[in-house]
Amino acid sequence: MPKKTKIMANRNGRFAIIEQLLADGIQYMFGNPGTVEQGFLDALSHYEPEFKYVFALQETIAVGMADGYARATKKPTIVQLHSGVGLGNGIGMMYQAMRGHAPLVVLAGEAGIMYDAMDAQMASDLVSIAKPVTKWATRVVDPASLLRVLRRAIKIAGTPPMGPVFVSLPMDILDAPNEEEAIPTSFPIARVTPEPEQIERAASILATATKPLIVVGDGVAFSDAQAELIRVAELIGAQVWGADSSEPNMSATHPLFGGLLGHMFGEVSRRITSQADAVLICGTYVFPEVFPVLSDAFAPNAKVIHIDLNGYEIAKNFPVDLGLMSDPKTTLAALGTTLESMMTPEQQQEAFQRSIRIAEAKKQQLTAQLEADKAVCDSVPLHLSRFTRDLAQHIPPDTVIFDEAITNSEELCRYIPPTTLGYYFQTRGGSLGVGIPGAIGLKLANPDKTVIGFTGDGGSMYTIQALWTAAHHNIDAKFVICNNHSYQILKLNIMQYWRERGIAEHDFPISFTIGNPDIRFDELARAMGVQSIRVEQPDEIESAIQKALAYNGPFLIDLVLTNEVAGSKIGVKCGQ
Repeated sequence: MPKKTKIMANRNGRFAIIEQLLADGIQYMFGNPGTVEQGFLDALSHYEPEFKYVFALQETIAVGMADGYARATKKPTIVQLHSGVGLGNGIGMMYQAMRGHAPLVVLAGEAGIMYDAMDAQMASDLVSIAKPVTKWATRVVDPASLLRVLRRAIKIAGTPPMGPVFVSLPMDILDAPNEEEAIPTSFPIARVTPEPEQIERAASILATATKPLIVVGDGVAFSDAQAELIRVAELIGAQVWGADSSEPNMSATHPLFGGLLGHMFGEVSRRITSQADAVLICGTYVFPEVFPVLSDAFAPNAKVIHIDLNGYEIAKNFPVDLGLMSDPKTTLAALGTTLESMMTPEQQQEAFQRSIRIAEAKKQQLTAQLEADKAVCDSVPLHLSRFTRDLAQHIPPDTVIFDEAITNSEELCRYIPPTTLGYYFQTRGGSLGVGIPGAIGLKLANPDKTVIGFTGDGGSMYTIQALWTAAHHNIDAKFVICNNHSYQILKLNIMQYWRERGIAEHDFPISFTIGNPDIRFDELARAMGVQSIRVEQPDEIESAIQKALAYNGPFLIDLVLTNEVAGSKIGVKCGQ
């Protein structure tokens, strides 16, 4: 039987909530306070230091921090928002959590059920507002079911496919006496594997392919299936590409890892996926672009296999030959074992030769990229490649990176490649501004590790107040602002737009430039209590890195970069 948490005598709902969260091992609540939540916020002091409130100055930041924390822990994480207005402020980042399957439990207070008929100030239908960006949204209407509803919300958020949920908490429900026992939430086990004959069918398709391809996403990371994925890829000699892949589902340094498919334009993905005669999709959906292709994503006679715990995503947009609603880790493990016994010596040799060719092409590409970086090593304005090259020489091997560098992400990952699950997290889902709060969440989940968040000048201004939270709680995360004075991704995307429509290149819209006046991120940081330094010259880089890493507390580097537009970067993964 689950262990019961000792309850406070004669407690009401506002105390019962905290006891339920503690029963589930939840230590943090990320939030922004409001009047209708003041009762249970007042109750928090009775449970310190076991339970801690992480104070954000705006709701978007609270959700962003919780998103980073939930991604690192892969456990339900609590967010507190204020009524309809606060929920509205948090919706954009909740969309990010929904697309990224972050198990957030979002709580928002309201004045009370007794006021439903009044249509009073701040009255709104919170559940209807939250539904489009959550797995489940509800309102507690009976004091005797407060903890029952909360446990259901926690269970739904943490059950694959994970995602945010929402619970509206009327004040009169929280003020009413509550005698419910606080017991740990029960979660179903999702380690399911297909029947052997279906594994054999999948293995047969892959073993006989001459041009196999694997497309993976963060379902692999959630399932901790990196090793099983690598084994299958090596057995069949298949290149692996990421789609909706924001974690190192396969080590970026592995010879068979090709990189990320197009995030913006479907044609970028189709140039790769249409070359295969067999495609294994695992832990993702096809395809997560803003402008996806509507047909012919695969070659006409290609066989497609899709493995995912999220049945909704299997065959959602394109037919598959075999859809397996199952756990990636156990399924890939069984698939690897079957392939080992099924493949003939000739098939094994063909797979080995494919792997050699793929690895050699990747090696040549990396060599060319490193040579290009050398050519701009001492350029001013700086290129991120120079900074990350130097940074890689100073950081501990277990450094955790939050990557919202967007157009500079390739240069970041070239020198600090994502290799190990739990140490690299990229922006996902579409919301700009997750870099700073996301890094704060990662640091709370990894207090003994160095955590560095990369973001852009445009993205950072969505949530710059998060720096105050880092200072307020002395959260020792480091931040790098990739300051190129522009929305660089918009410049790249409009160039593609011009090409597709035969429009001659001309000046970019003035709204794509952020530079008049110049934003001094170093001064902004200091104004909010975060130590900082501005870097504009190559010889300033090393000392800035040393100062940031040595400082005991949050530290920001305002890194001034070139805003030259390289057409070769069109189609890079971005946050918006």
